[in-house]
Amino acid sequence: MLEQKHLALLEEAERRAVADTDNMRACFEVLALAGAIDRDCATRLAPFRLSEGKFVLLFLLHDQPDGLSPHELAERAGVTRATITGLLDGLERDGFVTRRPGLDDRRKIAVVLTGPGRKTACDLLDGHSAWIASLFAGFTAKERQTFHALLRRIWRNLDAGERPRARQEAQP
Repeated sequence: MLEQKHLALLEEAERRAVADTDNMRACFEVLALAGAIDRDCATRLAPFRLSEGKFVLLFLLHDQPDGLSPHELAERAGVTRATITGLLDGLERDGFVTRRPGLDDRRKIAVVLTGPGRKTACDLLDGHSAWIASLFAGFTAKERQTFHALLRRIWRNLDAGERPRARQEAQP
């Protein structure tokens, strides 16, 4: 399951006795799992000429007949404006979306699904959501709850987790 680079790091950490290698192995297993999920996701979306980011935008636009502005899409998808521009350029080039003047203000742009974009979104939404949910097939509610609790504990140990927000808010 582990990548060669992680095996090498574990081996070196064991040789030097610098860290708890069981904890390191657990981290590397999480990284390997996340990578495998990303690769499976990419493989499932590739036949539709979609990346995960593009799929998210189709999902967000699916129930928006008047469309959304690029700014709104970036905010809802949690990406930068530069990233949204690239994703929208690709979706437009492939015929999934179109940019048109906004209904209320013609200076604003609204991104809307085209017919093929709407069909692709409809075809993928249920199946892709079911695939994601299937990753936890066979888990009991209690096991999922335990898993979520463990993930939250890891997040709290990260610099990017919950603690930095509290630190940032405390700073003047």
